[in-house]
Amino acid sequence: MDAMQDAVRKLTALSNKDAEPHYREAPNNIEAEQALLGAILVNNDAYYRVSDFLKPVHLYEPLHRKIFEVAGDIIRMGKTANPVTIKTFLPADERVGDLTVAQYLARLAAEAVSIINAEDYGRAIYDLALRRALITIGEDMVNIAYDAPLDMPPQTQIEDTERRLFELAETGRYDGGFQSFNDAVAQAIDMAGAAFERDGHLSGISTGIMSLDGKMGGLQRSDLIVLAGRPGMGKTSLATNIAYNIAAAYEPEVQADGSFKARNGGVVGFYSLEMSAEQLATRIISEQTEVSSSKIRRGDITEADFEKLVACSQMMQKVPLFIDQTGGISIAQLSARARRLKRQRGLDCLVVDYIQLMTGSGKGGDNRVQEITQITTGLKALGKELNVPIIALSQLSRQVESREDKRPQLSDLRESGSIEQDADVVLFVFREEYYVKNIEPRDPHDPKYPEWEAHMDKVKGTADVIIAKQRHGPTGTVKLAFQSEYTRFADLADPSFTQYEEH
Repeated sequence: MDAMQDAVRKLTALSNKDAEPHYREAPNNIEAEQALLGAILVNNDAYYRVSDFLKPVHLYEPLHRKIFEVAGDIIRMGKTANPVTIKTFLPADERVGDLTVAQYLARLAAEAVSIINAEDYGRAIYDLALRRALITIGEDMVNIAYDAPLDMPPQTQIEDTERRLFELAETGRYDGGFQSFNDAVAQAIDMAGAAFERDGHLSGISTGIMSLDGKMGGLQRSDLIVLAGRPGMGKTSLATNIAYNIAAAYEPEVQADGSFKARNGGVVGFYSLEMSAEQLATRIISEQTEVSSSKIRRGDITEADFEKLVACSQMMQKVPLFIDQTGGISIAQLSARARRLKRQRGLDCLVVDYIQLMTGSGKGGDNRVQEITQITTGLKALGKELNVPIIALSQLSRQVESREDKRPQLSDLRESGSIEQDADVVLFVFREEYYVKNIEPRDPHDPKYPEWEAHMDKVKGTADVIIAKQRHGPTGTVKLAFQSEYTRFADLADPSFTQYEEH
């Protein structure tokens, strides 16, 4: 064991073996790293006990990182990793004290402990790596606070530190970097497997509206989905319907590490910048009970209606839908609150109603187009960071109203081309009934009245969701039923309406 202790002293770079170091050394445990690597070299099954959480970067000693990485590559290829097969992939001229790398590998294997302890050693190494990362974040925070740079006021530093701490808590990493293509391929296969097992065989989270899911494959993680429309088209209603459908379908599944993951549905965060939480809840209750929201507000309900409302509210209390009604929230505040929600309750989907009511994080001199660009770029980055789809509602410019054809186009997105550019999916809500209703002839005996009536019968109770842009799938139009008194969108029961769907 003396040779191993010499190796420890060599690896920790203590030039004087008998003297105490005159500096505070970063937390590490070289003996635990040696014990884990030895167990892996003796029995490759030990690697699979730690590979789901331990990565090469978590090991303190660079040589140990390289050994762990090479051993992992060999084992994943279905081959045996031992001192003989590994040494050819390591620098032959490197020495560990008096030992060559080949001799050091043989010593690791010869003095290996039981495979049973491998996971405990792995956890100890991982925890020390997190402590080193925490020290780095803390040192950066102190140094920046002392320097007080003009481009990073205290509020920005708090948000940046919170983001780094969140990433460290979620993934064990506090900064980005290149990802192996092998890892990307594995994630793609995992996504396909999850889609196969999920209800409806969707790769994303179901909206609860089958015809929309059919075109989009559900809401894809990390996507920014912009839902736009003119006032009165029902964009908030559609977003509310989707948010509630996702939350109501939530089925948690326990992971190996004790955390929960959504098998179906998900936990939803809803930023309601326009309506209060109470108004939003009233809409959802109206949709679920089929009692008109205007009647609920006026108290014009029967005893049977009231019993339905009470029963519905009791059921809804269990639904993981969280509402933030702060008006004029900035993209930085929104991001910080979303990270907190994910840490405390979990998070599978975010809804923002709506983009134009948010503020950017820049200086007051920024014009509105630059501010909207900052908001959409921030939302896209947040979706990728949290790995959740974000549904962001947006207004359309008034130029829609001046055209004869009122169907929205991408060029109608208000104030910034960045909304179209940053969005992975752009959906427009269009209700022709709204416009047809406004041109009703005043005189029922007008010769044009029967023509108007026929047109109204054709479009009444329907809405078009126009998929104007979709990175992962086709564009086109989905025809839905819309019940305005309950603010509810649903699939059309009559299949004859498919004649209006564009392919």
